[in-house]
Amino acid sequence: MLEEKIAAVQAKINEALAHRKEEKITGNTVTILAVTKNHPPEIVTEALQAGLTHIGENRVQEAMHKQEVLPPGGTWHLIGHLQTNKAKHAVEHFALIESADSAKILEHIDKAAAGLGKVQDVLLQINEAGEEQKSGFAPDDFRAVIPTLSSYPHIRVRGVMVIAQATDHVEETRPVFAAGYRDFVYLKQQLQREDVDILSMGMTHDYWIAVEEGANEIRVGSALFGARDYSLKF
Repeated sequence: MLEEKIAAVQAKINEALAHRKEEKITGNTVTILAVTKNHPPEIVTEALQAGLTHIGENRVQEAMHKQEVLPPGGTWHLIGHLQTNKAKHAVEHFALIESADSAKILEHIDKAAAGLGKVQDVLLQINEAGEEQKSGFAPDDFRAVIPTLSSYPHIRVRGVMVIAQATDHVEETRPVFAAGYRDFVYLKQQLQREDVDILSMGMTHDYWIAVEEGANEIRVGSALFGARDYSLKF
């Protein structure tokens, strides 16, 4: 039962919150983002019925298909790499783009949002682990882009997204998540806005460590819905 799996994830979140060594400015409430990538549209309905209101998708095209066949509902997050030619569709179909990973993509999102008369919420994705195959601002580039954010009037930066490295020793992710928290604090200090309030870190294999280090949103798919079906075509 999905409700039981949600309860198990929540229990592990609560345990992680209890293990924090210090109070975090991200608070003590953690949003579970239900990642429905490579699952059929009905999974979204099940998630919403079970009380998960935030839906995460990696690909714009897959989300568009699901939204076409589903009744309206949920707050949709884009968590996968965004190509510049998909920026307009992303702005149309997602409340939050978590994967703003370069100045170039910020420019395209801002232009698309202006054309739609919208202010688009985004997170700045930081490649804290320095992995070449992963997207995201290098930490120095992240700090350098912050003074330029006012030049994107149709973007509202809400926080930071971090993906840790894949490892068989999950404790190795802790320094990456700790760095993500420090960069979130820096962003909030620089922007001086109350609505800089989302630190998205942690997935099925490491989310409890992310929560201990300050995450207030985790991106969980297989822990809730089981293995993905890569035969599905969207």
